[in-house]
Amino acid sequence: MTASSTRRTTAAHSRLAAVGAIAVAGALLLTGCGDQTKDKDNGSGSASAGSAPLADKLPKEIRDKGTINVGSDIAYAPVEFKDSSGKVAGLDPDLAAAMGKQLGVTFQFDNGTFDALLTGLRSGRYDLAMSAMTDNKNRQEGVDPDTGKKVGEGVDFVDYLTAGVSIYTRKGDTQGIQGWSDLCGKKLAVERGTVSEDLAKQESQKCPGGKKINIEAFDDDQQSQTRLRSGGVDAASSDFPVAAYAVKTSGGGKDFETVGHQVEAAPYGIAVAKKDTQLRDALRAAMDAIIANGEYQKILEKWGAQDGAVKKSVINGGK
Repeated sequence: MTASSTRRTTAAHSRLAAVGAIAVAGALLLTGCGDQTKDKDNGSGSASAGSAPLADKLPKEIRDKGTINVGSDIAYAPVEFKDSSGKVAGLDPDLAAAMGKQLGVTFQFDNGTFDALLTGLRSGRYDLAMSAMTDNKNRQEGVDPDTGKKVGEGVDFVDYLTAGVSIYTRKGDTQGIQGWSDLCGKKLAVERGTVSEDLAKQESQKCPGGKKINIEAFDDDQQSQTRLRSGGVDAASSDFPVAAYAVKTSGGGKDFETVGHQVEAAPYGIAVAKKDTQLRDALRAAMDAIIANGEYQKILEKWGAQDGAVKKSVINGGK
């Protein structure tokens, strides 16, 4: 999820407000992401435009094309990842498939590093970015969270879930870490450009006696987990659904444990270029439609994220 891009991070990248334990069964294959799109991954099938109730809301060029190109860091289970057969799976792809039925198009997920997704969106590489991305003011306004300077045109968000950030350690080796203040003087692994990285930088400035947090930032969450598993860092931080899933599945549940409570609860949003207001509004209508017809709730329950459900989609609800 950005450094400018809670999945992932910017000034306030947090995710699930109160998501329950991730109850997802089955093996998964986490795949690294490159700065440029490495794979063209099918998102989901869709109804034909003729049978789709909301097709007329889309821009004509997208209706004619029949696909929406989605920038996504497809290594963030259970939100988006590749399963053991190499197919894109997870919460976001399932929501996109349901929205596609409403709009009469297919959402095509393209793999990229999280911190480059908004750049790809601005350049026209993607029609939208959907990647457990936290909606916040910095991203809306195109502001770098570290410098406070404008780095590009902002984006609009179609919000669809609430999530927070969690810390986890090797199982049985918490080293007394129960919250962010306990990380001073310790090594922390995060995914680059996420809320976790932003929050770590903020908390490090508060550390007493010069004992800063030694932050190691990686291109994807899989690398962060590998670093923690090997003992190279003391802890790692991810969005709560991702941290909970890693704790549940890695090593059959024997590798990691969550410490403390999730913080920085904020909405996940689908990012759309400021100029693409018609596409933005069509996505919001489709999200509201699947919330109303019950598909949304079923998908969240499938991936253990039902406690982060929203009653309706909003535009730019992040702070």
